[in-house]
Parts: sequence; C-alpha cells; structure tokens
Amino acid sequence: MPWQSAELHLSVPNLQAAFRATEQVIREHSKTFYFATGLLPFSVRRAIRSLYAFCRATDDLVDSDRASLTDIENWRAQTALPPHQQTHAVLLTWSLTRERYGVDLKYERELIDGVCMDVHFKPYATWEDLQGYCYRVASTVGLLSMPIIGLAEGVTFEQAAPYAIQLGIALQLTNILRDVGEDAQRGRVYFPEEDLRRFELTIQDIREQVYDERFIALMKFEIERARRLYDEALPGIALLSRRARPAVGAAALLYAAILDEIEALNYNVYTCRAHTSAIQKLALLPGILWKVMRLKPPLQAQD
Repeated sequence: MPWQSAELHLSVPNLQAAFRATEQVIREHSKTFYFATGLLPFSVRRAIRSLYAFCRATDDLVDSDRASLTDIENWRAQTALPPHQQTHAVLLTWSLTRERYGVDLKYERELIDGVCMDVHFKPYATWEDLQGYCYRVASTVGLLSMPIIGLAEGVTFEQAAPYAIQLGIALQLTNILRDVGEDAQRGRVYFPEEDLRRFELTIQDIREQVYDERFIALMKFEIERARRLYDEALPGIALLSRRARPAVGAAALLYAAILDEIEALNYNVYTCRAHTSAIQKLALLPGILWKVMRLKPPLQAQD
C-alpha cells in the first residue's frame, strides 16, 4: 500500500477514517473538484483530495467570521507538525501527502498568507493587487499539486509553473464572480476599485447589491478577463503527466462553465449562486476530454 510505511509510525489509530473525513470535505464543498479528481488513479486522487481538504479547511477559518490572526497562526503552527503529531484528520492526511511527494512548503506558507489577507480585509485598488491575492489563495494550490500529479517527460517545474499560476488566478476570479453576493454580505468586495470606477460603481454599491446596466457591464468585463486567463493557462495542461491531464482539464473547464451559468442568470449573482449540475457535468465531459487530450505543449516549453 502506498501509505503503509507512514502508517507504521502513526499514533492516530485509524488512518482510513482520516481519509474518509477528507473525502467528505470534498463531497460537501466542491462537487466539481470531486467529479474531476475521480479521473485520477487512486493513490494520486487520494493525495490531491487531501490537498484540497487542507485548502478548504484553511479557507473555512476566515469564513467563520470569528477568526483572528492568532487563530490563523495557530493553524499554521499545527499544519507544520509532522504526521505522527497530527490529531486533525485533514492535517494528518495532508502532512502524509506533502511528506510522501516532497512538496515545497513555501507554497503552503503563501497559501496561509493569502487567507490572512481575508481576516482584515482591505479593498484591492488595482487588478495587479487582486492578482497577488489570487496567486496566494489559488495559484499556490496548483504549485502544491504539481509534485503530486506529475509532469510530462522532460518538463521542468519552472516551465509548468507559469501556467499553473495563470490557471489559479482564473479559477479564483471565477470564484469571486460567482460569490459576489455572499462576499458582500461579509463586507468583502473583491472587484478592483479601478474596475468599479470604470463602470461608475463604488464598493458601497456592491454591498447594497446594486443591479443595473453598470453592474452587468462590470460583470461582462470581468468574465471576459477570466476567459482570457483560462485560454492562456490551458496549453500548460499538456505539460502535465498524461494521467493528470483529464482531471486537471476537467476541473478547469467545468469551473470555467460557471461563467456561462452566470451569464444565464443575466449576471444577477446577488440572489443566485451559479453552478453546473451533475447532468451538465456529464454532458460536458466528453467534449472537455477530447479538447484536453489534443492540447499541444506551449512552444516555449519545448525549447
């Protein structure tokens, strides 16, 4: 068994229960991710789901509305413990994963830094500022995952990393657009202030759920930006191992389909949460897999 050597040194009596708890986090919080990672081989699937559960649990600290920076730092310290000292199911499975695959802990620290940015939220003045946040909370996930899912033969981490970063920003921007209403209720408006000014809106307008032609124009602008990011990131999937491409491609393009659902709601993300149903996912999957497996590596990565 892939985890057998680690199990021999654990004080936690039931490692399988920890993995079941991890799986439950994924089923409850991201049906798209759960669906897409089902395309991975078992051991890699379990490892990637452990990473996602860790990211989800970290993010949940700030969504509780009661978290402080002290809580985040306590979580950071607990996260850093080796497997045999973990008692939290999600941190146990994640610590085993990062140890087995030699994950660079720099990106784990950056992810937690990103979550800290939400504890004392400050509006983002520019798109460049927002990209920095998106990198920390989302691009780091792709960078953490690459040692787990593997790269194509001859491809280096440095060649693949820019595409993982771009995809993470696209995914996080999609999250932001889907969750405008929920975030506004928590006092967080992620739209860059320069974009709001472009469409003659203010942060207070978003908090008050202003829905008019200005807001629709803003949403169209941001959706177009997100789609450009997906287009720029997708060639990087061809730099991954063949076993990983279907899952990563499915996760990316099924998530991108949320943008279509926002459009179908006529951009009213205040009162409705855009999502794709299980039937929609199944219908989209064959076309996605056909597209993903035909991707060519970016020319600069072939040099």
